[in-house]
Amino acid sequence: MEYWVVDEEGRLTEPEGLVDASPGVEREFVEPLLEVKTTPCETTTQLRAELFERVGRVLERAGALGKGLVPLATPLNAGAVRDLPSERTRVQEQVVGDDFEYVRHCAGTHIHVEQLPGRVTDQINALIALDPAFALVNSAPHFEGEYLAAGARSELYRRMAYDDVSHQGRLWRYATDTDEWTRRLERRYEEFLTAALEAGVDRRTIAANFTPETAVWTPVQLRETFGTVEYRSPDTTLPSRAVQLADDLAGVVEHLARTGLQVGGTPGLTEDGMVVPEFETVLGHVETAIEDGLESGSLRAYLDRMGFDTDAYAPATHSLDSREKVTRTAARDLRLDHAARLERDLQQVAVGD
Repeated sequence: MEYWVVDEEGRLTEPEGLVDASPGVEREFVEPLLEVKTTPCETTTQLRAELFERVGRVLERAGALGKGLVPLATPLNAGAVRDLPSERTRVQEQVVGDDFEYVRHCAGTHIHVEQLPGRVTDQINALIALDPAFALVNSAPHFEGEYLAAGARSELYRRMAYDDVSHQGRLWRYATDTDEWTRRLERRYEEFLTAALEAGVDRRTIAANFTPETAVWTPVQLRETFGTVEYRSPDTTLPSRAVQLADDLAGVVEHLARTGLQVGGTPGLTEDGMVVPEFETVLGHVETAIEDGLESGSLRAYLDRMGFDTDAYAPATHSLDSREKVTRTAARDLRLDHAARLERDLQQVAVGD
């Protein structure tokens, strides 16, 4: 999970002093962003305990330093966000160009699900069909003060940042098998390599910083390095909502492990398996998830059929759904408000335990 770090005035600041607060805490590629990771967890209970413990340690340290963590997908309105010095980032900037600025304003959640032996292709395709579920945790609609979409991060990342290299940031079609997926990955890497060479990056630098697996940013990825399928679609959000989403995804995968997957037909989970729509239909739901989020009745109906209880989610973006410009002063206040919500989220779980 990625969180913006702010000072007592709500201004973005560096996470100095926070990285060693807990295991699994790292800097992200821009200065005010902090990442909190868990180890692989067998159960939702274990995941909740570890994530909350680690975020709680960071919050405790942050409080002592006059800082906070903000669970918003964008900083709403913050001006330029500076990179940490990195060869990898420098290469991406050269390849993507000025549009890479959009990526600097995005904070997300990545959920890894262990690969099912002999069922990895079905797993990939299931998570592709579930990509629109990111609407359940959309957490910011604004970029640089302007209303962008219910899912502003997805708009920035998929449509704007990688528009000229669309195979990189957008959702890929269903996989035929893992070999075909690997060939697809290798083609995308070759495209990235060509673009980087044309941008003036030398081949040795590219090889030192990227592999086929790490050179693409599509929302659903097969991660052989970790033995997982990675769901990179959601915004950052409150820890409780992230765990809820992870639990729901795991439930669908467990159902899939006992049954099977069929492409085409009436979408939904049945006793016999999981039916996913044609890919073009999924893309339609993705567009709706970006533009309208859970305000869309058709999207809610789709996600309910696919195993989610949409009434159990309250995406933060809809409480911020003002078409009026958010000033930088207002953005700082909103960041402080959502930092306080993060603290309350941890406190409520502690009371519930």
